[in-house]
Amino acid sequence: MVMVLSMKPTLEALIHPHTSTDFFVAYKKNIPFVVHGLSHSISELTSLPFLQSLEALLNSWPKDIQVHLPDVRDEASSIDTGPKDAKKLFQNKMGLLFNHAETISPVLEKWLETLRIDIGLSALTMSRCLMYATPAQGGTAAHFDQNSNFVLQISGNKKWWIAPNTHVTNPMTRHTIGLETDPELGSYAEEIMPQEMPEDAKLFELKAGSLLFVPRGSWHKTSADSDALSLNFTFSAPTWIDLFTAALRGRLAQSDLWRETANGVSDLNKRDEAEMKFDSLLEELKLDLPHWRAADILEATES
Repeated sequence: MVMVLSMKPTLEALIHPHTSTDFFVAYKKNIPFVVHGLSHSISELTSLPFLQSLEALLNSWPKDIQVHLPDVRDEASSIDTGPKDAKKLFQNKMGLLFNHAETISPVLEKWLETLRIDIGLSALTMSRCLMYATPAQGGTAAHFDQNSNFVLQISGNKKWWIAPNTHVTNPMTRHTIGLETDPELGSYAEEIMPQEMPEDAKLFELKAGSLLFVPRGSWHKTSADSDALSLNFTFSAPTWIDLFTAALRGRLAQSDLWRETANGVSDLNKRDEAEMKFDSLLEELKLDLPHWRAADILEATES
């Protein structure tokens, strides 16, 4: 009898038989990437006991579960509950989200960190393993996320519709169609948010052993043909804004003048004095900034 061993946890194992070069072509263009028929390269994942069925997952889960309510079918309208009640709500056609699954599995934790490094994302990235249980004919409302997402279909069949986002480039927060737009997001959006999924959405049909990479910011919605379970590797990576402001805070924190309380800023009688103080600090910063180098910032954030 020949034993088939899983490959080491790498990006190429997750997209086998494709190569990382294949993946990065899609990644740099911010377009979806799909693989079907994965088996031995991810057997370390698919053999995890709690992924053998929803029942096994519910029996193994030590924390609350997020239940997506039917009014929106999105995390924007959800409740947290224990496994027993979550099972009943799933039977009533509500989707379940098991958040931060890497905290209960060293295997998932290992894959998550290796993938982050293989993709080249910052050490400041918020990396999570999410598990979604979707009832037949259930799914998620049309939305986009600020994160990048690998979806590994564990069981069942699930349809994904994905469309490029022409309304906002590189969003820093998520948005669900029909809900209020985040004020900061609205400040840099190129177009008003739509009221329905864009017409140019492309359909991807996933079954057990399928992998789908959902690019950051892409519009997407889902619908399950049957009860379905998926494992997601989700990466909310920092922007250049985040890296710069992290470094800036670290730098300014070394100054006792910058650490002073910002007094008088809301008092009209003292506002002039507050502005003079602030301007002097900004002038000092202007003299310092020309000496900053990307290499120095990255050495600090990625150490």
